[in-house]
Amino acid sequence: MKETKTKETESCRDSNVAMDLDKALSIDDLRAIARKRVPRFVFDYVDGGAEDEVTLHSNRRSFESLRFQPRTLVDVSQRNLGTTILGTPSALPVIAGPMGLLGLSWRHGDLEMARAAEAAGVPYALSTVSMHSMEDIARVAGGRLWFQCYVFRERAVSEALIRRAATAGYETLIITSDFPVAGKRERDLRSGLMPARNFTLRTKFDILMHPRWLMTVATQRPRFVNVERELDPGRDAASFLPLNMFDPALDWDDFRRFRDLWKGKLLLKGVLRADDAVRAVDCGADGVVLSNHGGRQLDGAISGMDVLPHVRNRRPRLDHRGWGRAARQPYRQGSGVRRGSSHPGPRPQLRTVRGRRRRGHARAGHFAG
Repeated sequence: MKETKTKETESCRDSNVAMDLDKALSIDDLRAIARKRVPRFVFDYVDGGAEDEVTLHSNRRSFESLRFQPRTLVDVSQRNLGTTILGTPSALPVIAGPMGLLGLSWRHGDLEMARAAEAAGVPYALSTVSMHSMEDIARVAGGRLWFQCYVFRERAVSEALIRRAATAGYETLIITSDFPVAGKRERDLRSGLMPARNFTLRTKFDILMHPRWLMTVATQRPRFVNVERELDPGRDAASFLPLNMFDPALDWDDFRRFRDLWKGKLLLKGVLRADDAVRAVDCGADGVVLSNHGGRQLDGAISGMDVLPHVRNRRPRLDHRGWGRAARQPYRQGSGVRRGSSHPGPRPQLRTVRGRRRRGHARAGHFAG
């Protein structure tokens, strides 16, 4: 009954929200606007998850189950949301998380998102499957730039991307570990977007029903420009990625090699166990990202929010391994965030040893497009 009521509420919101972005009051409003503005295959790619989308929905419910316990009669006339992320000041405890195919939601989406993050004073993480080159982003947008790296079967491609990110001045590298095999994203399979962009007749007709998207966003053909540059002549990224993007053999030895290769800050994304968080620090990680890939990979996986207390309970062991060094080893969780109130409860729980927990936003960036 509750789930039916929620769906009815979302349906009403979708039908009543104006198309004017200036009138959007929440990320849910932006989601409703995006649903009308972009073709269904684009919306489903952003909004969907794996299989029955159990994990996708539980990510948000994990936040909704938490409650505030505010103190009273406290002077709050001077408020400051600023914090420190990986040793550098940030205007908000927020990171603009990596978003693949952002250029499908908005023309030059990767570049515009990087500019927005710079203007807001928060870090921006560029996805491996972005549609703008990392060098162009660094030159035009500036700001605090991070690079999220998928580990390909052909390790030389990933290593080349990492070296380019260092040369372009990216300060932090995120190694994604929660992508060993392709998730079964049934919405994408039904539209024909996956596995090889063979759109159904219904999807093609729906695209034609969105002329504004066709005349703006669709004029730029989707290209994975960063990957293309590292391929031999005659090979294109569209055919390379389906065969090489997933590597079930990725292990801790690989992560140690990336630690040796990368001299800046290093994060491991895809951690859902406290013992893996400890092991990541042992292998040289500067932090971990508690993530189930937004519910897009293993349906039924625990949410990052639910694993957070278990990671905090390992604090003595993490302190022993150097976790307690100032400005080091924060943990970040991004799946399920929809408002500023989406955080793990009272202020003490926001802290990682000598630093606050940070939130990453990815889907919201697509909706804002």
